[in-house]
Amino acid sequence: MGNTSSMLTQYDIEEVQEHCNHAFSQQEIVSLYHRFCQLDRNGSGFISGDEFLSVPEFAVNPLSQRLLRMLDGMNFKEFVAFLSAFSSRTSLQQKIEFIFKVYDLDCNGKVAFNDILSVLGDLTGSFMTEQQRLTVLTHVLEEAGYKEDSFLTLSDFMKILGSCGLKMEVEVPID
Repeated sequence: MGNTSSMLTQYDIEEVQEHCNHAFSQQEIVSLYHRFCQLDRNGSGFISGDEFLSVPEFAVNPLSQRLLRMLDGMNFKEFVAFLSAFSSRTSLQQKIEFIFKVYDLDCNGKVAFNDILSVLGDLTGSFMTEQQRLTVLTHVLEEAGYKEDSFLTLSDFMKILGSCGLKMEVEVPID
């Protein structure tokens, strides 16, 4: 599986399915493998940030630069695991864990007020002023019992999203 010119075996497919918590069917994994091979232009078995930016939908994503730090140098198994966060078969908790990683810029397991503010700025662009973003974020954090100087862990992050009305139930796939 390290060399993209080789074909996937049944064992490879099952291993990737297990790695991504069965977020994709076997046929979807084969399709993703073909897409991975297209992106891996030099056949190294890894996708670079530049290769990922060749995907138009990714290139125009306001969070693409943040996502690139998670993607650069990714092998096929990691590629599928990354994409599993966008699967309808992935639990809400797994999706929130992925989002937390996007916010956790220095990968220390904590998100600061400025990290969230920066992502909010990327997402809203010129549609909100800096003051509006500050007001909204301060209000959301206060509603959840946090202050601007708080560092949020994953459990804090889930609590805040829960206070916004999201249910933090883990979905159980029926297979």
